Amino acid sequence: MEVYSRADMGVETKGDDSPVTEADRLADALIAEGLREAFPDMALVTEEQADSHGQDVATFLIVDPLDGTKEFIQRRGDFTVNIALVENGVPTRGVVYAPAKGRLFYTDASGRSVEETGALDPEVQGPVEPISVSAPAGALRIVASKSHRNAETEEYLARFPGAETKSAGSSLKFCLVATGEADLYPRLGPTMEWDTAAGDAVLRGAGGKVLSLPGLDAFAYGKAGFRNGHFVAFAPGVDPAP
Repeated sequence: MEVYSRADMGVETKGDDSPVTEADRLADALIAEGLREAFPDMALVTEEQADSHGQDVATFLIVDPLDGTKEFIQRRGDFTVNIALVENGVPTRGVVYAPAKGRLFYTDASGRSVEETGALDPEVQGPVEPISVSAPAGALRIVASKSHRNAETEEYLARFPGAETKSAGSSLKFCLVATGEADLYPRLGPTMEWDTAAGDAVLRGAGGKVLSLPGLDAFAYGKAGFRNGHFVAFAPGVDPAP
């Protein structure tokens, strides 16, 4: 957030033409150091450490230190910090923190998803409330990417006439479905596992599902290069392939 308030965010362009800021790099170093100290025997994959992307692992920690860098640069607030544990290809624990919005979502020790409110002091736990998906009531509520809408997404959304559609950035879209603020989140564009694992874990812990498109197969992690295909995240009672 200190970098967020600066006139110069230290923005650079990576080899894949995506932006990176000083905040990405500082957060990555801080989070990676803490995780390696706490879990020295666990494989760690982070977006900003390219040498971690060649691992072939099924159980690992995975980090996106700043998801939604474009939203961050434009100071739109829809950016998150994502940390997840993947076990045998399944995201079982996740933390999604949206510092500009003051929202913190995570799975507790039982795997149940909660939202912590209050001051979000790192030394003192604030009030914690369980979160849960909700069955659609009335018009279907769809949340889609703010910065990555494409023709395939628009074609998919057209299959739901009468739906209410809103835009959001980063892994917040998973969390909006997890809290019952939305019913369906389709992504028909490129993402990486560090973009999705934490939000996916939070949604699963709240009773939601994430399946691949178009086949609606299980959405697994630990894929080659940690690259995702298309997927849809949704609450029970939603038909993701009408």
